[in-house]
Amino acid sequence: MAEVLPFPGTETVAAAASPQCRRLARVLLMTQEMLEHAREEDWDAVAERERERRDDLRRCFTEATPAEHGELVAEALAALLHLNEELMALLAAARERVLEQGVAQVRTRTAIDRYRDVNGGR
Repeated sequence: MAEVLPFPGTETVAAAASPQCRRLARVLLMTQEMLEHAREEDWDAVAERERERRDDLRRCFTEATPAEHGELVAEALAALLHLNEELMALLAAARERVLEQGVAQVRTRTAIDRYRDVNGGR
C-alpha cells in the first residue's frame, strides 16, 4: 500500500512539528493499522485501536492549530477522511456478510424444524 501520510515521514514530523502534528501523525498510523486489521477481519483489534485513536483525536484538537502547521493539518485530515472511508467500506461489507450468514442460519434452522415436523419429531 502506498504511503498516505501527507508528510515525508512520521519521524520527520515528530522531530520538527508541534505536539498536535505529532499526535495527528500517530492517528494516521493507527488508522492505517486499523485498515490492515480490518482487511484481516480482526475486528477486535480494530475496535481496540479505535478507542486509542478517538482519545488521540480528542486531545489533538483541544487547542488551536498553529498557523504555520495549518496546511499540514488540513492535508492530514484529508488523508484521515480517505482512510476512514475505506475502513467504513470494509466494515459495511463485513456487516453484510454477517447478516447474510444470519439469514442462512435461520433458513437452515427452519428447514430442520420442518423436516422434524414431517418425520414426527425424530
